Amino acid sequence: MQISITKTTAPKAKPDWNKLGFGKYYTDHMFIMDYVAGEGWIDARIVPYQPLQLDPAAICLHYGIEIFEGMKAYPGKDGKVRLFRPADNAARINRSGARLCMPHLPEEMFVEAVKTLVDVEREWVPTLPDTSLYIRPFIIANEAQLGVHVANRYQFIIILSPSGAYYPEGLNPVKIYVEDEYVRAVRGGTGFTKCGGNYAAAMIAQQKAHELGYSQVLWLDGVERKYINEVGAMNIMFRIDDEIVTPDLEDGTILPGVTRDSVLKIAKDWGIAVSERRISVEELADAARSGRLKEAWGTGTAAVVSPVGELRYEDEVFVIGGGQIGEYTQRIYDELTGIQWGKREDKFGWTMEF
Repeated sequence: MQISITKTTAPKAKPDWNKLGFGKYYTDHMFIMDYVAGEGWIDARIVPYQPLQLDPAAICLHYGIEIFEGMKAYPGKDGKVRLFRPADNAARINRSGARLCMPHLPEEMFVEAVKTLVDVEREWVPTLPDTSLYIRPFIIANEAQLGVHVANRYQFIIILSPSGAYYPEGLNPVKIYVEDEYVRAVRGGTGFTKCGGNYAAAMIAQQKAHELGYSQVLWLDGVERKYINEVGAMNIMFRIDDEIVTPDLEDGTILPGVTRDSVLKIAKDWGIAVSERRISVEELADAARSGRLKEAWGTGTAAVVSPVGELRYEDEVFVIGGGQIGEYTQRIYDELTGIQWGKREDKFGWTMEF
């Protein structure tokens, strides 16, 4: 793939690496590639970061025909930059795209585009502990047409954002509210995709949780309202006795997280019992009441691993692990981030260094 590069003539001042937050700053350049029906993906280019030009009738604005991914580039003490499992993000964006009738994007193009843009912006990769360069690839239908139909024109775009920890308070247990009124996804829907509509529909429950003093929503299934689904921004895992239990992906309502899969592979490699199955909220509540629920944590690209210290279901509040980070949670976080930052052996071959 030929990628033309046009450098900015007005570089931005770098932000203070100590005060990055998450998703607040953007680098000097962005990647854009067009898709035209009958021609395929064309005109791959890196250009100065700038507003998009969209017709007011662009399909993405009216019918939500857009998908995205979340990745990170990690700094290493050896001076190298590392991408974590980029081919898996490439595969997932195509699974999302297939559900929305979007054109296939060759995975090697996806990975090359990400790597090339990050390489151009190497100076934007922050180097302080727990910092990284967040990568947001996305595809939008930019054809101007108000009719509801499969689009003939799309754009694949990548933007970058130097970021600190997802949670400003650091690796501290968060409080989770179990949502039993609204639903996130149902079988046959778009739950397994990363499309904006999933997140838009979740906003009302997220706002409800915040008003009650909780940072995230734990969704139940959309039919029986009894089985654990996922957290708003993460997959979810529980340590019941000495077994890691997490909802399975079989009904297509849960996002198949790259971090989720990584955590499960690490745990199995350590010889920890892992179970991917349906788990009801009542089973979880019973485990909490009896003391068998030892730990809970979320997994995702942005937060990596996020310990859960409190869970509220209906009018009952469960404090998990004394509200402290659990043994498995801390060990998994240390191992996974160690691989991502190049501090520990990557025995799985997950990282791409350059």
